[in-house]
Amino acid sequence: MKHWRLWIGVAVSAVFLWWALRGLNLSAVWADMRAANYWWLVPSVAVYFLAVWARTWRWDYMLRPLKQIPLRRLFPVVVIGYMGNNIYPFRAGELLRSYVLRQREEVSMSASLATVIVERVFDGLVMLIFVFAALPFAPIPSESIQFVVVTASIAFFGALVLFFAIAAVPQRILAITDWVTMRFVPEKWRRPFMEFAARFMIGLESLRSFRNVLMIFLTSVVIWLLETVKYWFVMHAFDFQVSFFALMLMNGIVNLATTLPSAPGYIGTFDGPGIAVLTLYKVPESIASAYTLVLHAALWLPITTLGAFYMLRQGLGWSDFGRAVEVAGAGEDAA
Repeated sequence: MKHWRLWIGVAVSAVFLWWALRGLNLSAVWADMRAANYWWLVPSVAVYFLAVWARTWRWDYMLRPLKQIPLRRLFPVVVIGYMGNNIYPFRAGELLRSYVLRQREEVSMSASLATVIVERVFDGLVMLIFVFAALPFAPIPSESIQFVVVTASIAFFGALVLFFAIAAVPQRILAITDWVTMRFVPEKWRRPFMEFAARFMIGLESLRSFRNVLMIFLTSVVIWLLETVKYWFVMHAFDFQVSFFALMLMNGIVNLATTLPSAPGYIGTFDGPGIAVLTLYKVPESIASAYTLVLHAALWLPITTLGAFYMLRQGLGWSDFGRAVEVAGAGEDAA
């Protein structure tokens, strides 16, 4: 990864960490973490991996127009990708996931990247639905959260409309892309750019069917409900109670915040908003901080450990991260 990308992420994380930790009594946070009942992490991790399996099924459904791949072969690829998101900035794991899929299954990297981007859009929309659904039952008097929700709604709904338009009339969009490319892209980049655009549009083929769109949406809802159940299990390890709707709201806000550039592992962008949401529900700040930090670790460590195991088993090395970025940047798709 380019150094400037890393430093942007570090800067954003530093701001969120300052927001999360300012005025915090760290000794009280440590005491609350020591008093937690960590047996509740066992069912939370089990539920989380059910959500990862559901993510694998959703991706399989989106990849079917490109290639039918058994879930048992696709699951390690998904896990490796999420591990990459946890240890590299700017969600480099998404590139790694498509790169590994290309290496293992000979699926075009640009086409699979299109499905990954559509996944992220549906995830964002479900997060917004969680926020809107939870607010009547767990209202928060916060103008800043309202601003985040409105801004994110415009961005995600706009992206979804754009992808539907591309999927509906691919040849017309490709003709417009060709016109723009011929006038504004340097000659040596025109052919690779157009080849990438054509393969990218193939990756959007699953959006041409209402049944496909409905299944992708419903699967996304199941995925994020399961993740909220994980939040609920981890909550029982600590001495506080909020409603499931409040945890839905927290889940939505936190995951919207983690779409921002950040240091590896979403440091700060996960923790700051999570603590802020819980304190608005009158959860003591030290307990809210202890819970959020443990939840963050419980989300990060299991998938990262399993992803590292799959990388080693499949003969991948850390250099493959850089190679994935290079291949995507160059528009290469040869296996």
